[in-house]
Amino acid sequence: MIYITSSSNPTIKEVKSLYRKKERWAKKSFLVEGIKIVEECIDNNYPLSNIIFSHELRSISGGEGLWQKIRTYDQLIKVPDRLYREISDMENPQGVMAIAIFKQNSIEEIYDKGNPFLLLLDQVQDPGNMGTIIRTADAFGIDGIIVTEGCVDIYNPKVVRSTMGSIFRVPIYHTLEGRKIIEELKKKNLKIYSTSLKGDRFIQDVDFNRPSLLIIGNESKGVSHSLEVLADNLIKIPMIGAAESLNAAIASSIIMYEAVRQRRQ
Repeated sequence: MIYITSSSNPTIKEVKSLYRKKERWAKKSFLVEGIKIVEECIDNNYPLSNIIFSHELRSISGGEGLWQKIRTYDQLIKVPDRLYREISDMENPQGVMAIAIFKQNSIEEIYDKGNPFLLLLDQVQDPGNMGTIIRTADAFGIDGIIVTEGCVDIYNPKVVRSTMGSIFRVPIYHTLEGRKIIEELKKKNLKIYSTSLKGDRFIQDVDFNRPSLLIIGNESKGVSHSLEVLADNLIKIPMIGAAESLNAAIASSIIMYEAVRQRRQ
């Protein structure tokens, strides 16, 4: 175990730098903070370079149990409570964080899936929405999420926390070429669906039992025209109330549920 007390220590400086997307991608590392999500990270054997904790950890509910798991870890760093609060961005810090290493999946892997149900996210920018989508995809056993250019960084600390550990289990693929990926998947006989208020089919009338890709768009603008025109069908959720639309996370959750419902029958 290493004990660090200075905010000028290189490891502490590295932690602070990882709040910036550019630094995360340059160093291929991101922050995982909080008792539950650090525990999920360990339980899923996700690669870590350091675990940083303060005395406060063992006084918080669940902290003692996590301490027993990490106390023999080679790269364990203890810091004073004051220093931990300086490097944390949580409103109520729990005294533990880890530096996790990117575990990037090759986009080529999606072409080898048997009867997949995949999501493609188009400029989803809200961290809470992104985290909820990943968490829901985990709950429903979705085969993968394709994240395209313009989306919020999935390694943003707010996104990571809101996934509640699902980020360590759901296959996530990054691409700058959303159109190209969709075109390739169409060649492999995947049915392409796009959410749209102009949709001509309700989700319960769509056959999700076949290999499928669902495009989820930006919170305010929806799916971009360049991707929407590649869809085989524009689909929508039946609504009888006055609300015109649902946000990206809620809409995708409802459609994922419908896909799983059909596939279980």
